Amino acid sequence: MLEGKINIKKLDDRAIVPTYGSEFSAGADLYAVLDDEIVIKPGETVLVRTGIAMEIPIGYAGLIYARSGLATKMGLAPANKVGVIDADYRGEIMVSLYNQSSSNRTISNGERIAQLVITPFYKASFEEVSTLSETVRGAGGFGSTGNN
Repeated sequence: MLEGKINIKKLDDRAIVPTYGSEFSAGADLYAVLDDEIVIKPGETVLVRTGIAMEIPIGYAGLIYARSGLATKMGLAPANKVGVIDADYRGEIMVSLYNQSSSNRTISNGERIAQLVITPFYKASFEEVSTLSETVRGAGGFGSTGNN
C-alpha cells in the first residue's frame, strides 16, 4: 500500500475533505455540497458538486467509482461508470450520478456520493505494427475463456 499527501482546496466552506471508511480502504468517500436536496428521477443523470479541487501528483490519476452501498441499495452510480481526474486538472471535482432504479432518489448536502481511488498509471507510446505476437487465446473475447 502506497501512501502520500494530496493537496486539497475547499471551494465551498461546506465541503468535506475525502475520508477513508477503514484502515485498508482503497477508495476515499466524496461528499455532496448542495444548497438544497436534489431529487434524481429514474433514468436521470445529475451533476453533483463536491466543493473541492485537488492536486493529483504527476504519474497518478484520480478514479471516481460508485459507492457500493449507494449503488446496490439506492441504484445511484456515476453515469460514466468510472470518472477520471487527470493530474493537470485543477477544477472542482464533480460526480455525474445516474439513477438506474425505478424510484426517485434524494441526495442531501454532506451525503457520501462516490469514492475516489488515487492510482498510478502507465502512459503508453503506441506503435503501429503489421503483426502482433501469438497467444493461446488469440482474438477470443466476450466470454470466450469460460463456459458462458
